[in-house]
Amino acid sequence: MDSKQTKVVAVANQKGGVGKTTTTVNLSAALAEMGQRVLVIDLDPQGNASTGLGINSRAVELSVYDVLMKDVGIEDVTESSAVKNLFVVPATIDLAGAEIELVSVFSRETKLKRSLEGVIGEYDYIFIDCPPSLGLLTINALSAAQSVMVPIQCEYYALEGLSQLFRNVKLVQASLNPALNVDYVVMTMYDARTKLSEQVVDDVKNFCGDIVCKTIIPRSVRISEAPSFGQPITVFDPSSRGSISYRSLAEEVIKHG
Repeated sequence: MDSKQTKVVAVANQKGGVGKTTTTVNLSAALAEMGQRVLVIDLDPQGNASTGLGINSRAVELSVYDVLMKDVGIEDVTESSAVKNLFVVPATIDLAGAEIELVSVFSRETKLKRSLEGVIGEYDYIFIDCPPSLGLLTINALSAAQSVMVPIQCEYYALEGLSQLFRNVKLVQASLNPALNVDYVVMTMYDARTKLSEQVVDDVKNFCGDIVCKTIIPRSVRISEAPSFGQPITVFDPSSRGSISYRSLAEEVIKHG
């Protein structure tokens, strides 16, 4: 596979609880199920993407922290998940300190980008699960990616912080990564019974235009339960509404190119 074909996507929103990790895990699994080779980089110190894909972060020897702070190669840190074609660079609690430790590091904003150079071309997609902040870890993700995917919860204040995120993407575009674009906005936790969910989708479409994905992810107990079993929804309950919607999102992402 030639290097141009690896699509690097940062999944970002500085608001917590909007479905970033859920979307990273389940979309990656759906793409892997479709035969795409996918790498998930867990850049959130909480490590939820790692555990959601069945990786016990207490048992891993090396993590994304070692990639950023000790120049360990990505390939030496990559773990297989239980899903064929899906691989993980796990996060451990060490990563919580990286935000501060990176401050004094030379070319600190592009550490992740440089470390990815060795594996570009080995995967169809690389998804980076960002922490819920706009600090140095998220800046590293934005510097390394071509695409930003923004999950937005169908709730009050959905648009809060969104213009700030777009501003930050523009700053990164201008100073570090001219190739970066916000390509996808994904509406999550949609409750068809409420007028509010519908209203929020309309508001977000008005604000973001045609980068809003057609697939809307429903609010679902099954989606919430899956991570505690260390499985993506596509494995945990393959025929559920959640699985169907993430497969549909995966098709949109493939079509987008």
